Amino acid sequence: MNIGFIGLGVMGRPMAAHLIKAGHSLASCINVSDIDPDLIAAGLHISESPAQVAAQSEVIITMLPDTADVEKVLLADNGVLSAIDPGKVIVDMSSISPSETRRFAAVANEQGCEYLDAPVSGGQVGAESGKLTIMVGGDPKTFDQVRPLFEIMGSNITLVGDVGSGQICKVANQIIVALNIEAVAEALVFASKAGANPARVREALMGGFAASRVLEAHGEKMIQRKFEPGFRIDLHRKDLNLALNAARELGLGLPNTASAMQLFNSIAAQENGGSLDHSAMILALESLAGHDIG
Repeated sequence: MNIGFIGLGVMGRPMAAHLIKAGHSLASCINVSDIDPDLIAAGLHISESPAQVAAQSEVIITMLPDTADVEKVLLADNGVLSAIDPGKVIVDMSSISPSETRRFAAVANEQGCEYLDAPVSGGQVGAESGKLTIMVGGDPKTFDQVRPLFEIMGSNITLVGDVGSGQICKVANQIIVALNIEAVAEALVFASKAGANPARVREALMGGFAASRVLEAHGEKMIQRKFEPGFRIDLHRKDLNLALNAARELGLGLPNTASAMQLFNSIAAQENGGSLDHSAMILALESLAGHDIG
């Protein structure tokens, strides 16, 4: 299949590599300085613009940082929708606004194209291993058409509902992850200040009802003070902002999400804080407690 893949960042690069390895032809449009020589060697074709990518592709995948980036790639004068033919499929795998996703899909549908929103979870490790969780919104027939591509990039693939449902699911995912990080951080700060060894506390809790992937992976990072980014605080702040904006539109209160956002904000306000892994939320709680667990 001829695939356009726009957004070859930390996540997009390994996802695109899996598609090329599976035998698909890939085209992208990136600055010369961003070109990955390994992808070029594997057969990636470089186009001049999103419009050119769309013209030569059957399925166009976007994997971009934020809503504004997707809007520019799709709707700008040289964007995907300026040159796409009816019958083609756009798959946005970015994590963006659910309401804007529906708007983008409506424009695509008006031009006779199908649209799926398919944000992912699993981070860089999941992208590199081809074991991402993929949450999809859109038409079931289009989902079935694209599913073989999803299966190359992910291992847990779910059609959640209509267009926008994938983004709603991803926002819910990010709420859960943020609140779990906050819970683990609070527990470890409490245990340490009360006089217990936080590493031993974590080990004990891993065998009980409090066990979780966040306690396992992020709890270890907190104890070992390893805050190199797997998922940056700035990206998690972006996702929680989507949650809080959507909640405002719905007249819904998300008090603990707002609390997690403020803790992330306090770290991001420090030099390079937003580039730390989201497990570094514990630094804000340590500051409030006047106590470091390390």
